[in-house]
Amino acid sequence: MIHSTQVPSFTNGLRFQWEEAQQCFVLLYPEGMVKLNPAAGEILSLVDGKQDINTIIAALKAKFGGAETIEEDVMAFVEEALENNWIQL
Repeated sequence: MIHSTQVPSFTNGLRFQWEEAQQCFVLLYPEGMVKLNPAAGEILSLVDGKQDINTIIAALKAKFGGAETIEEDVMAFVEEALENNWIQL
């Protein structure tokens, strides 16, 4: 079970960056690239291996005016990112 006090970091071998040609954030890995939707890009832009999930949620609430479902959305995305081996806790 994921706890909001856990600290996400990128899995070794992945690089997160803005890709100008794609006009979106991407995850680069040796075999290819994952194009991220804007919400995923916003969440992953805050993953630095130091901030816990609560801090990431608070930053997103501040940036986007405290969207009602942001906590649930972030937790669901973190679970998906873990399943895809993009991040580790």
